[in-house]
Amino acid sequence: MIDMHAYASGDAAASLSGDGDARAAVLPPQPKSVAETGLEQQLVVELVAKAIFLAGKSPLPALTRRLALSINVLREVLDFMVAEQLAEVAWRGASDIDVFYQLTTAGKQRAAAWAERCAYAGPAPVTLDAYRLMVERQSWRRQKLASGEEAEPGLVAGDIAAVFGDENLEPGMLALIGAAMHSGRSMLLYGPPGSGKSTLARKLGRLQQGLVAVPHAVLAGQEIIQLYDPLLHAAPPPHGPLARQAATRRGGDTRWLLCQRPVVQAGAELGAEMLDLRHDAFSGCYQAPPHFCANNGIFVVDDLGRQRIPSADVLNRYLPPAERGIDHLSLRGGHRFSVPFDLTLVFATSLPPHALLDGALLRRLGYKIQVGPLGAAGYRNLFRQECRNARIAFDEAALRYLVDELHAGSARPLLASYPAELLGRVADFAAYAGMPPRLSPAVLDQAWSSMFASAMPFDMPGDDDAGATFESIR
Repeated sequence: MIDMHAYASGDAAASLSGDGDARAAVLPPQPKSVAETGLEQQLVVELVAKAIFLAGKSPLPALTRRLALSINVLREVLDFMVAEQLAEVAWRGASDIDVFYQLTTAGKQRAAAWAERCAYAGPAPVTLDAYRLMVERQSWRRQKLASGEEAEPGLVAGDIAAVFGDENLEPGMLALIGAAMHSGRSMLLYGPPGSGKSTLARKLGRLQQGLVAVPHAVLAGQEIIQLYDPLLHAAPPPHGPLARQAATRRGGDTRWLLCQRPVVQAGAELGAEMLDLRHDAFSGCYQAPPHFCANNGIFVVDDLGRQRIPSADVLNRYLPPAERGIDHLSLRGGHRFSVPFDLTLVFATSLPPHALLDGALLRRLGYKIQVGPLGAAGYRNLFRQECRNARIAFDEAALRYLVDELHAGSARPLLASYPAELLGRVADFAAYAGMPPRLSPAVLDQAWSSMFASAMPFDMPGDDDAGATFESIR
């Protein structure tokens, strides 16, 4: 069995005093035997049998890809299955790997029974201990080096400016974001709808650089928990330093994938069933909850106060494990186990914090960051940027009309969401008319009126008017 403690503190520890990204991006070595996977042989036999049962006659390389196990491991298991008359060689070519396997009649019966109990036949899981150690090793939080010296995450003001420099945020806001991210403590972003809280929360992920190893699945007790989600765990971009990191770090245990640090977001759809493991009756295994998938990254709870469960329940679920760094999850039957809770926890709300949460919960939140309207200069800069993004020629007179007449006349604040939304509507109207988009006060008037519902009361028809209307419809 691979000693993950030795792996985390042995040869790889030589790089701990160097680049944190390089430290985080090393995969464990590929297991060369069933014992080195950390898994019981019976579990691997069941996975192989179910894979062949579903696919039929299977070549050895296809099984390695499907189960994310080395050829050596699969040969060991398949030799056992052949000896037990569960499988047989269907065809053998000239090379050692040019072999097709199929199940015997007894093997098909056993595979069907195993599939009925648990239909999962995907990549082999990693052990819970291996997962815990990998998350600890990849932690964005402060870590202890082998020497006992404390390692700093390395986040500095220049990093904040590089990520948020085009957001036109005030220096005080940037300092708050930097301090909150450096500390690793939870934060609450609050402000009016459209102020850019959700966008800001998502962009926090850019501050957490480098790659992390994420397993396809984790074994807890005798149960498989599916963890990797391609929608949440993004592959390295095809070009740039992360792609070069990934290219130099392939060749390890393929049960793990190199991904960008995750940014997982849950909004008003967050319900009680998403707070813990969810057993999938169809696959027979468990699905990891969103915060579990966010380990080594960021978990954003957006629209706090609009979930299907009380806000206090949401915070009471996430704040204690965030403070401890450990979460406790439960399987059916009551088996309880712990996993790391190593993530930056971000809440965003459009509701007044004191009306949403009591004083005790507010005190437990690490940083409270108000995201309000932009200043006039920041708003003008943002409008110019959005014009470039939308490929619409900038017009100074139109911008002056927007700020001095439309905003000032309606007393609407200069919120960060307005420029992109207005310019999108300018483009919509122009496309409908078959013309290129151009800015003018009249065009902005049209876009503005389509964004905001009138504050004037409706003129409701009386009974006589309603009757006349129905008569005209007839």
